[in-house]
Amino acid sequence: MADRRARIRLAILAVSVFAAPLAAQQARAPAPAPYTLAIAAGYKAAMMCSAIFIGGRTEAQVSALELTGIYPEYEAAVAALPAKIDRATATVTVSYDPALPPRRATLRPGTGCTNAPIGATTLPLAARVATIGPAPASPSPWPLGDALPRIAHPPLAAVAKALGGGYKGRTTGVVVLRGKQLIAEAYADGFGPYTAQRTWSVAKSITGTLAGIAVKDGAVKVDAPARIPEWADEPSGSTRRQITLDNLLRMASGLHSDTAGNRTDAVYFGGTAVTEETVQWPIEAKPGARFRYANNDILLAMRSLRAALGEVRYRDFPARALFDRIGMRHTVAETDWRGNYVSSSQIWTTARDLARFGLLYLDDGVWNGTRILPSGWRTYVTTPSGPQPPSGFGYGATFWLMNKVPGVPADAFSANGNRGQFVVIIPSRSIVIVRRGEDAANDGFDIARFTADILAEVQ
Repeated sequence: MADRRARIRLAILAVSVFAAPLAAQQARAPAPAPYTLAIAAGYKAAMMCSAIFIGGRTEAQVSALELTGIYPEYEAAVAALPAKIDRATATVTVSYDPALPPRRATLRPGTGCTNAPIGATTLPLAARVATIGPAPASPSPWPLGDALPRIAHPPLAAVAKALGGGYKGRTTGVVVLRGKQLIAEAYADGFGPYTAQRTWSVAKSITGTLAGIAVKDGAVKVDAPARIPEWADEPSGSTRRQITLDNLLRMASGLHSDTAGNRTDAVYFGGTAVTEETVQWPIEAKPGARFRYANNDILLAMRSLRAALGEVRYRDFPARALFDRIGMRHTVAETDWRGNYVSSSQIWTTARDLARFGLLYLDDGVWNGTRILPSGWRTYVTTPSGPQPPSGFGYGATFWLMNKVPGVPADAFSANGNRGQFVVIIPSRSIVIVRRGEDAANDGFDIARFTADILAEVQ
């Protein structure tokens, strides 16, 4: 035990040394605050668990790529803190404080890796070992399965340029569809067709799609108030109770949060449940009157679906309602320890599965002759309503709008995520472009230029 405590103290000391600016030779930077260390440890546990046990990556690969170029306040700590990988229980533990239990993430059947709360020794729900590593290839023909004909299209120069870093960032995979035909596919070393990566905010567009399925099933209406049980005992005139599902899908809830919108570290890496964190923020603007990109809005949208669908239907809703129906069998939606899908970010999937997702929208919500989404849902999610982002792409309902990008048709729209995750859908050209990455902070991939270059090559 003494040796273990000594190693942890050395790791914490190393964090403070690594974090010190090179120019500050005479003053050592203080060690990170205890909470920062706890979040950093949770970040490492969560990413190691999912990347290894879902994505099939090795510990060395994850340390070199997935855990570098991350949020600067955590990067040095993540590199220094020791991780223990237990393959027998599909658990990753990361020690960060000799007086507290290590942070722990465990793979659970069907719902990926779950982070235990800070200070917990085990997950409150019993963990069971699930299949470890990428799902096997399906022998069914593409696009429902993985049996592909030989790619007959000439190689695309833009794809090679992306793999070489030509559009900035660190590209790990590219898939391009023309109609249902896969015309380009390429991966960086260590990645392949069955390597799942975190979607980050591409998950928001998947959540919008699940909301569309729930609308088609009659379970919810976008113009009705969101069903948030934690707000049920508020007075009937409460402004929070007037927030609609549409407001949430359009990042227009009017709710406050402690950051500018897309940092929910307590939920993503701290083990705090969605129903502990997101439901407690107060209102600060009239719903529908302000655009403010927010993970919380999408998490609340999924919370609303949980209340509307009921526990039995909600439990496997992403897989049953969407993934299994369109062949996304290499995709896993993760939950917190209370069973809430963390569907603003924590979905792990492959480039091919995201191409299938794009194809669903290319065909206006129809898959193999069966309507999955309500008629007109593509129009709904790509039509701006109310305030818009002050610059860059426009926003519909969980999808970004590329209608002002030079060289790109006005009907192009995309699902975008942190570290360079993109699914671009261009109905007028019958094109879907998927780009996966592990981009470092401040080295963002130029998806606009890449899309225009792909379109110039594909006639």
